[in-house]
Amino acid sequence: MIQLIRGFKDILPGEVELWQQIEKTVCSLLEDFGFKEIRIPIMERTELFARSIGEDTDIVEKEMYTFPDRKGELITLRPEATASVVRSYIQHKLYAKDPVRKFYTIGPMFRRERPQKGRYRQFYQINAEIIGVDSPLADVELIFLLVTLFSRLSVSDVEVHINSLGCPECRPKFKATLTDFLTSSTENLCSDCVIRIYRNPLRVLDCKVPACREAMTDAPSILDYLCPVCSQDFETVKTALEAFKIPFTVDNQLVRGLDYYTRTTFEIQTGSLGAQSAVAGGGRYDGLVKALGGPDIPGTGFAIGVDRLSEITGLNNADYIKAPDIFLAALGEKSQSLAFKWKCALGLEGVKAEMDFGVRSLKSQMKQADRLGAKHVLIIGDNEIKEGAVILRDMTTKAQVSIPIEDIVENIKTKIL
Repeated sequence: MIQLIRGFKDILPGEVELWQQIEKTVCSLLEDFGFKEIRIPIMERTELFARSIGEDTDIVEKEMYTFPDRKGELITLRPEATASVVRSYIQHKLYAKDPVRKFYTIGPMFRRERPQKGRYRQFYQINAEIIGVDSPLADVELIFLLVTLFSRLSVSDVEVHINSLGCPECRPKFKATLTDFLTSSTENLCSDCVIRIYRNPLRVLDCKVPACREAMTDAPSILDYLCPVCSQDFETVKTALEAFKIPFTVDNQLVRGLDYYTRTTFEIQTGSLGAQSAVAGGGRYDGLVKALGGPDIPGTGFAIGVDRLSEITGLNNADYIKAPDIFLAALGEKSQSLAFKWKCALGLEGVKAEMDFGVRSLKSQMKQADRLGAKHVLIIGDNEIKEGAVILRDMTTKAQVSIPIEDIVENIKTKIL
């Protein structure tokens, strides 16, 4: 028997209905706020992610599914969506008519990480991007949307964490100070972080190794090194969140895992997933469009982990599983042919109808209707056809009524809808 690849999962009926409800809620909210859906490919040239995410990040160094195609060109299964959205924005010159664009996309991403609760090698994300807006209020809008979404999905035990990563003007001084601090703490760092000290010291702040996290407790804060513009932007974010009465924690070690972030960055964290506390996150990426060959246009966005979100939502999956409205129990070949015709006609009218295509007894068909959770059963046999009326049984009350075969679809709709 061939089984799943480790770190991948099937989303089966009984679970997928909850995912559909999450996606429906997300699409409705984002479209109300002016976001348009964009669908991007799952494979891109490897260079796209190396340039955007950062060659020194764990994602690019260790986690990407990269392989050569038949011409030897390196291609990668997308590990995240923002780079692809920005690539599309540039390639199709979507900035030409109006640089301000709001996109969202839903789909699978791929990273070869150690599988654990809420984390898979094929995982699903909801992404929202605002491109062309420099105001920090765009960041606040994204945080507001996340908080609103989690409320609508009955997600409890969540906290907003925010930080600023500065900009090319103020970050170099902080990096120098951080490097000095890390150099004096090498004995407490993992081997990967010792290498990161000189290649990309901010990555040490993102390390999940407990010893490294403890060693960073007294690390310098980037918030002490912000230039006036970055400092004012961050104050604007905090003031606006307070105006919306959105509680937040300033977390000076929050850096996210991708190099393209600048200024405000944020996460929505929960205590319901153990060590994997982040269920959503994002921030500003003002230099990404230019770095990928486009004009100097700012951007900001977020990503939500759907796998994790589905585990902590307060929605009841059973509420979204759609049982048949009616089961057609046909007795005999003539009855079955007629029932199949009615089944198809009912489906076109929005009535969920099922039937047994085999030749089985009424008792067996009633049991199948019960297993499917059908709300009603229509009993059709030679006697019913002869008399021009069939029996409609309510599976909850067990009451039965006779309804005419003529205009049967309308008669059924009148009785059960």
